[in-house]
Amino acid sequence: MMPLTFANEGEEIIIKKVGGNPATRKFLETLGFVAGGNVTVISENGGNVIVNVKGSRIAVSKEMACKIMI
Repeated sequence: MMPLTFANEGEEIIIKKVGGNPATRKFLETLGFVAGGNVTVISENGGNVIVNVKGSRIAVSKEMACKIMI
């Protein structure tokens, strides 16, 4: 397992685990980041990641992306 920040642009990946405190996990789950879910990395800039989750583009900070394990 590795953090989302290590994924390559254009790569479709499967989320294995969402970490962090309960509030952070709940927030990420409401955005569509759930274990077993598919995510496509659109672009990465300075550790911040723009992804496609369930048909929506979402920008995630480097800190939050490090809590999403792939």
